[in-house]
Amino acid sequence: QVQLVETGGGLVQAGTSLRLSCAASGRTFSSYVMGWFRQAPGKEREFVAAISTSGGSTYYGDSVKGRFTISRDNPQNMVYLQMNTLKPEDTAVYYCAAMKVTAPWGRARSYDTWGQGTQVTVSS
Repeated sequence: QVQLVETGGGLVQAGTSLRLSCAASGRTFSSYVMGWFRQAPGKEREFVAAISTSGGSTYYGDSVKGRFTISRDNPQNMVYLQMNTLKPEDTAVYYCAAMKVTAPWGRARSYDTWGQGTQVTVSS
């Protein structure tokens, strides 16, 4: 089973960019579908993006489509979330997650392993 650690969060102004990283431990990283979710205070966890084991397929939540890009580097056991044109409503704790058994990518309970999260705050 992999372990996940997110980095790259911070306080930024609206309209700017930020890249989140997720470092995974374990030899079987390339066998996991990887996803990013976020959770704002008082709100449910929201799907952001997911990427297939090879990196050849991606899927995005409607609120970030066209602004965010998910990618992975299997030899380095890394997943990234490039966030462009950030908005105040993107403010949340962002979580990296790993899915071993194929299940709906946009559903939080499909994922087996979660990181501790990294805070992203976008000021207006």
